[in-house]
Amino acid sequence: MDGKVKRLSKRKWMESLTGYLFVLPDLAGLIVFVLVPILYAFYISMHSWDLITEKVFIGFGNYSRLLSDGDWWRALLRTLQFTILYVPSLILLSLLFAVLINQLKGKTVGFVRTCFLMPFAITSVISATLWMFLYNEKQGFLNAALRWIGISAQGFLGDQHQAMVSIIVVVVWINLGYNMILFLSAIKEISPSYLEAANLDGANQWQIFRYITLPLIKDTFVFVLVTATIASFQMLDQIMVMTKGGPASSTEVGVLYIYRQSFEHLRMGYASALSVVLFVILLGFSILQFRLTTKNEEE
Repeated sequence: MDGKVKRLSKRKWMESLTGYLFVLPDLAGLIVFVLVPILYAFYISMHSWDLITEKVFIGFGNYSRLLSDGDWWRALLRTLQFTILYVPSLILLSLLFAVLINQLKGKTVGFVRTCFLMPFAITSVISATLWMFLYNEKQGFLNAALRWIGISAQGFLGDQHQAMVSIIVVVVWINLGYNMILFLSAIKEISPSYLEAANLDGANQWQIFRYITLPLIKDTFVFVLVTATIASFQMLDQIMVMTKGGPASSTEVGVLYIYRQSFEHLRMGYASALSVVLFVILLGFSILQFRLTTKNEEE
């Protein structure tokens, strides 16, 4: 009996060890590429440093400075504006197209999914450059189409009231296919018996979506919501290529402001402090979203 118990204990220990060994590469990557940079950024934020001279410890001086930095708070407000416009648009369109494509049958489904995924396969810089040509005020295709139907040419990226929305259109176009596939995969995991029962009870398509489809894909919905929110706060490449923060700083978001503080003005300590603050904001948003969705599930 004791020998059997020892064999079971050894086997359980070996299974646990095997599991930890499989997790170890991801854990090491998380520590090296996420945790260590975060801690180092906080360390740098406590110093004044221009990448050339020695670091000078100033405590929380950089954090005190950002409290009175109006340009930073305006950039953060633009980031929030970008998030408020981008995230709901992405989720609603992705979910809408996922529901519509789920109704398709045969080889058409594969073709349509491929078409939606193509923008996601193109690098962000190429996509941004392509849309710059489309948005061109004088020779762009969009303004040519508008003039053809009798509408005057629009400024798009050159108009401070249209530039942010124009960039959001591009970012949604890029990421729509990927998130649509996530929703489509979740919808296809729903047991047909639920839908058949709802049809027998006389439920219409909206009722089926509201009371069956949406609750059963809630985990995917939360994942897309959190990842899209984090990505929106980290948006940089399309803005750098298309507007460089202009016109009149109308698209200078938080990450772009941090980039300029660090690599244009060489204020590495101050930029690190801004990065830490942005990280705390993102962490707070993520925790809030998870808690709200968990609360809804419990109710």
